[in-house]
Order: sequence, then structure tokens, then C-alpha cells
Amino acid sequence: MITALTLSAIQYTALDGGIPANVAEHIRLIEDADDHGARLVVFPELSLTGYDLAGLPDPERWVTAADPRLDGLREICRRTGITAVVGAPFREADGTPRLASLALHPHGGLDTGFKVWLHGPEQQFFLAGGHTVILDLDGWKIALAICLDAAHPVPAGEAADAGADIYAVSALYTAGEDHRLALHLGARAMDNRMFSVLANLGGSTGSGPSAGGSGFWGPGGLLIRQAAGTGTEVLTAILHHGDLDRHVRGRPARELRARGASCPE
Repeated sequence: MITALTLSAIQYTALDGGIPANVAEHIRLIEDADDHGARLVVFPELSLTGYDLAGLPDPERWVTAADPRLDGLREICRRTGITAVVGAPFREADGTPRLASLALHPHGGLDTGFKVWLHGPEQQFFLAGGHTVILDLDGWKIALAICLDAAHPVPAGEAADAGADIYAVSALYTAGEDHRLALHLGARAMDNRMFSVLANLGGSTGSGPSAGGSGFWGPGGLLIRQAAGTGTEVLTAILHHGDLDRHVRGRPARELRARGASCPE
């Protein structure tokens, strides 16, 4: 019987010092989440580098599936039993550049989700992904999305049709986008009768100061918990599968797709 899932959304302010410095801080925060009983930890978009597209010509800003700089993350996931979702510029085995969410599992496996809706200068550095990745954890299905993906109802609806219980969004929403943030996360949850989770980059970024706002929304679209500020913060929630069972799943999203509707970006 599927019951509760404890997960942490990490609102994270990326550090100077490149990937090694940020890996070390990710490890510390995963240990914090483990103290709160988390089984899943979600970090923001490009959490291992920060949202600094100007630095992407440097090959040291990119990671690969076998990158030894990720070994510390693999070890903390193995030791704690946590699955950690981190954000990074990623090169596939054939060199294809992706804006990625990397799910590192306790058994050593790696799942990769790629941003579908690239925008602005991102299109100069990355190729878009084609589908939403869904993780299986303790009987829960968690769909991974990145930033602008959450502005569009179709990917979330397709994830819900595939059985997703949680829509986990790694993002950068900047100051002044508070209403947009709440609209996207609440709508994706309500449309599809699933939980939505946001891990937003914190602090100052290459696109401006963060809006903060990381948190959790219930399957009725209502806010459960949200970050108080814009800095680094570990937010942990216990999600109950029974809250999903009390809602009719998927129907509103299918109706939206049939009408060709879209959420304002």
C-alpha cells in the first residue's frame, strides 16, 4: 500500500568556485534533508553552476554521466538512501548539450531529464529535450520539469496521464515573478490533481535577484508550504497519497489539451 513520501525542496543560492564548491554544499544540504527524513531531495535549475550562461563556453562548467566530480553526490545518496535531483549543464555521450535535471539514486543509477521549453540565450547553448522523465520512488511517480516547462499545461498533463503523482519543478523565477510562479505551480497541481513542488534558485543570479517562493502545492492547487525568503533554505513536507485518492485524476488536463489551451508565460 502506498502511503506517505517525505521530500525536501532546496531553495539554493549557487556558490562561486564552480562545480566542486557547489557539490560540497549540495552534500551538506542533503545531509540536512536526511535529518528531516527526506527520501527525495530536489534542487533548482542549474544548481551546480548557478544561472550564469556567460560562463558556458568554459568546458569545466559542463558535466557528464560519469563525471568524477559527482562522486561525492553519489556517495551521500548511497549512504542516506536519498534520491537527489540536481541541475547542471549536461553533455550526453554523443556530446549533445542539454539543460538537465540529474536524478542520482542510492543504488548508483542516474536518470536525466532535459528542459523542453528553452528560451532566450539558452537556445544558443542547449538543445531541447522531447519528453518528461518520471521517477519511481516508494510507489510514487515523480515527473521532473525545468522552469518554463511548468508554464505549459501539456507536458504536465501528459505526465499525469502516465501516472505521475508529483510534478517536481527545478527553476529560476526572478524578483517580480511571484504571481507567475504561484500561477504555474498551482495550476499544474489543480489541472492534473497531483502535487507540485518547486525548488527555485535563490540569491542573486545572472538573470537578476531570485523571487524565492520554493514550496509545495496540493492536488487542489492550494499552497501547502513556501519559503519565507530568497536565500538558501531546506523545505521539507510529508505528502500523503490519500490526498490524491480524494481527487478525480487527470480529467481537467485532458480537457485543456483538447481545447489547445495554454497558461500565460
